[in-house]
Amino acid sequence: MRAPFSRTLIDLLCEQAERYPNHTAVVDERCEVSYVTLCQNVFRVAGALRKAGVRTGDRVGILANNRVEWIELCIAASALGAIATPFSTWSTPRELDFLLRDSGTKLLFTIERFGERHFADELAAMLADPKTCPPALEQIVVIEESNDAARAPGVFKSYDYFLSQASHFELPPPGERAGADDIAFVLYTSGSTAHPKAVPNIHGAVIENGFHIGERQGLTPVDRVFLPAPLFWSYGAANAMCATFTHGAALVLQARFEPGTALSLIEQHACTSIYTLPAITHALISHASFQPSRTASLRTAMTIGTPQDVATVAQVLGAREVCNVYGQTESYGNCCVTWHHWPLERRMTVQGPPLPGVTIRIVDPETARLVEPGEVGAIEVHGYLTPGYLGESAAQNADSFTSDGFFRTGDLGLLTAEGDLVFKARTSEMIKRAGINIAPADIEEVLRQHPSVAAAGVTSAPDPLKGELVIAFVVPTRGTHIEPDTLRAHCRALAAVYKTPDRFEFVESLPVTNTGKLLRRELKQMALSIAGQPPHSPSAG
Repeated sequence: MRAPFSRTLIDLLCEQAERYPNHTAVVDERCEVSYVTLCQNVFRVAGALRKAGVRTGDRVGILANNRVEWIELCIAASALGAIATPFSTWSTPRELDFLLRDSGTKLLFTIERFGERHFADELAAMLADPKTCPPALEQIVVIEESNDAARAPGVFKSYDYFLSQASHFELPPPGERAGADDIAFVLYTSGSTAHPKAVPNIHGAVIENGFHIGERQGLTPVDRVFLPAPLFWSYGAANAMCATFTHGAALVLQARFEPGTALSLIEQHACTSIYTLPAITHALISHASFQPSRTASLRTAMTIGTPQDVATVAQVLGAREVCNVYGQTESYGNCCVTWHHWPLERRMTVQGPPLPGVTIRIVDPETARLVEPGEVGAIEVHGYLTPGYLGESAAQNADSFTSDGFFRTGDLGLLTAEGDLVFKARTSEMIKRAGINIAPADIEEVLRQHPSVAAAGVTSAPDPLKGELVIAFVVPTRGTHIEPDTLRAHCRALAAVYKTPDRFEFVESLPVTNTGKLLRRELKQMALSIAGQPPHSPSAG
């Protein structure tokens, strides 16, 4: 479809409000708003932000779950040339202290509580201590909190009171509001460092890249895109929000992922697309109330994972035109996406060609020479990229970007003869056994094809003869008993001999994140702790 003309978030919303005034823009678990209503709400929030003293370049922090207010605040900040800085709702008090200081947040919007966390009380305690009070923070606005006198009068305000102070707002002329080359939002992403990295995403780039992502899904203004993953991830903000809004479609938000509620939302709103992850997919199809009819409205999806993960989204969840993807926060969520209309077999095995405006190259990790198609090397990305880390993480810019402007992803992969990217592993995850590089994900995929394997995680431990031993941690399916020799024979039948694990350990569960992503560092520690010990005997699950 025709791309929007706008190159900032606020201009995009105004443009879509004119093109699709009565189309639904956002649905959360409390309300549904059209593009024109969302635009009106954003202008009111922008007026309140200006009344609160927010100016060009100021940081507006958002500590909230998926909800309409999150989007209103993010876009309203851009109307003033300010910068939205979303924070993870999984952040601990210590992490919040770092995030507020590193970002220089001036005005913070927070929900009062989320799960067992009580953010308002934690923030009040932080402000009460001169040692932990962030120097730039002037005011905290608590969403869905009516009593602003209970904590630090003059600092804490309720969202209703904040909005009641809004002055009339008219969009400033170009040059006085955010421009295409200005920062839209700063996302904090965890990685190999002690603290999260501050990754700025630029208005024009995030809109253009988001449009291309939506094109790969085949989105149109009649689509309803379900987002159970957090908006504070690039998967949500840079990807789902921008792909949806550039196509005049509706973004359906789940406040916090829970499979039963997710199924109800998909069914109730006839969602046609879903942003899923392997753990989310598994939770949905394993839920007691799951029936294929409940997700029959789904046409397409976005996911990462193994070929089987992609096939499960298409064949079990029912999103037959699922797109396989690759990317990171630094590349605006995704830099490679398969076309939705490709044969499923191709979408299962590759992460797609680069998006328009993106260049992928594969280089030898040690010499930096370009490698041939089909040869595994380090993945480097050019095109729609962050201009560089901010705050404490700015010290990593020199090592993260090449002299000719490519981002060193830290991933290994290959390009096929057709130009499709195939992700293999993080550089730090690769196993070097007897001089041969092995991607743990390759072995895990083979193991998961055995009917008695519910889950598998592969890592290594040092060995004086082979360099590293391949160790597989296996979760048997419930009620089954499986022998190591059975899995060895299975691996040798489906993969090269050198990919057969040297040792199998049978466990009840694997270490994973809140979203089900395998914690490979912890898996590595598990392998190191058993080195030299006899293998754990398999038992029935």
